[in-house]
Amino acid sequence: MTNKEILNNYVYKLVSALHATGIKDVVVSPGSRSTPLAYAFAHRKEFTLYRQVDERSAAFLALGLAKASTKPVVLVCTSGTAAANYFPAIVEAKIARVPLIVLTADRPHELREVGAPQAIAQTHLYGDQVKWTVDFPIPDDSQQTLPFIERHIVRAVAIASTHPYGPVHVNVPFREPLLIDFPEQLPAVSFTESISSQLKPTEHAMNLFETVIEQAKKGFIIVGELPGRTDVTYIWQLVRRLKWPVLADSLSQLRANLPEDCEAYIIDQYDALLKNEAFKQMAAADTVIRFGAQPVSKPLMQFLTYCEPSTYLVVDEDPMFRDSLSLSTMHIQASIDQWLNDLIINPANIDSAYVNLWTQSNEAAEAKVETYKLEESDEGAMAAVLFQSLPGESNLFASSSMPIRDVDTFFSKTSRDIHIYANRGANGIDGVVSTAIGTQLATKRDTYLLIGDLAFLHDSNGLIATRYQECDITIVIMNNDGGGIFSYLSQSTVEQHYEELFGTPSGLQFADLAKMYDAEYEPVHTKEELKKVVQRPKAKALRIIEVFTNRAQNLEAHRNLWDAIGKELDKKWQV
Repeated sequence: MTNKEILNNYVYKLVSALHATGIKDVVVSPGSRSTPLAYAFAHRKEFTLYRQVDERSAAFLALGLAKASTKPVVLVCTSGTAAANYFPAIVEAKIARVPLIVLTADRPHELREVGAPQAIAQTHLYGDQVKWTVDFPIPDDSQQTLPFIERHIVRAVAIASTHPYGPVHVNVPFREPLLIDFPEQLPAVSFTESISSQLKPTEHAMNLFETVIEQAKKGFIIVGELPGRTDVTYIWQLVRRLKWPVLADSLSQLRANLPEDCEAYIIDQYDALLKNEAFKQMAAADTVIRFGAQPVSKPLMQFLTYCEPSTYLVVDEDPMFRDSLSLSTMHIQASIDQWLNDLIINPANIDSAYVNLWTQSNEAAEAKVETYKLEESDEGAMAAVLFQSLPGESNLFASSSMPIRDVDTFFSKTSRDIHIYANRGANGIDGVVSTAIGTQLATKRDTYLLIGDLAFLHDSNGLIATRYQECDITIVIMNNDGGGIFSYLSQSTVEQHYEELFGTPSGLQFADLAKMYDAEYEPVHTKEELKKVVQRPKAKALRIIEVFTNRAQNLEAHRNLWDAIGKELDKKWQV
């Protein structure tokens, strides 16, 4: 058997095994050592190939695809620092529980640690930021090599797709020459499927959940970011039965597509409410039930620490359940599913006055927010205009820092079908543009990215992807010339070195960058301009709207809003 035949058999067995497990999407960054893999994926019509030459952006593009599709996505790169550039997205994928199959091409074993070019230590490169890693054998004619590859690919996909979902790393060494043939059919595979079990609670867990509900007098539900494959109708059915306040995080997918009969119980202004000390005292709970990740809101986290509920039940798919506050008292490892409907619950002991406290306070806060949207012209009011203008069946992707916080405050509950995404695993501002593009490519929905100027600069290379595949996306850049989030943090109280270290104004604007990518570009200075631009049909698939705001004005307006809500609560409850 020739070397080329051996390489053909090896590569196409790997690709065929991925196809057999249901893999559809592959993101490739060009490079020499990964040539056999790139050729094989590009030639096969069974896969959708996405291209991005910047590996860091490519990894976030794959993250967005996997986040929105809820299915594993393959990443392919060459050896050396190309693989290292995947690391930030892999960190996000691990914490956010997003399935990625990372294929890093590598030098053969004899070229490792001997000074060969583009050869770094790639085995275990990502440490414990991946769920599993394997170093494949070099292509050879051993009878064990192809069965090994086939089964380990199935293992990789199964591990990435098992609760909690996450990234896996397959390191694939190749010797030169690297060229392969283009056969008409993929080779057959003998091992095609690894079936995992469903995560259902035990009878004891069900009884525990029922007891928690029955004994609660002052209780509420927290719903954080849920796995993308979650059927939220089970949550809605539970809300109808319990009639408890539901603190719906902006990433919970419960603020949009809202059933009318559940609307009253959805608390979307809790972040502002919990900045009021008197309300915090009145709202202290004995029972909290949380589904999904911990919420974005810092005031909510501080409130939970303040009231220390005697019962704090967390429902999570991972036995390493998320509990940074060390407040949980019970944990049920389960997916959100039919078992919620099977619960025999009796919420008769819940204090109706307590429920009214939350629902009526939320209505009062909503009224103040609506007034704010009309009267103010700061960054928050601008964001609110965007949210109100979003069409149904669209995506909103929010960057970390101020954008996701403005979503938390100003994205009011709605019956429109809007999916909200963000990278809140590691909460970084890197890779945001690429991840948003990935969510659009996966869903084919109108997608709007809300991002600050620094985060946009962090991943402006992400726009390279738009040169290789059409991306229907509107990017709204809130340009306050620096790091607006720091204005709300303790660093802002120390004037010395603040601007040079935290404000970090760059003085950059993005009209020329938009021109470079042949994007439709609109500068905006007022709410009226923004509303007009967003509601106008796009002229090009890529649109960049640059909204010019002022950091000092943003800070003052936000604080005035929180103060107005606090005063309204004090008045309402006669504190």
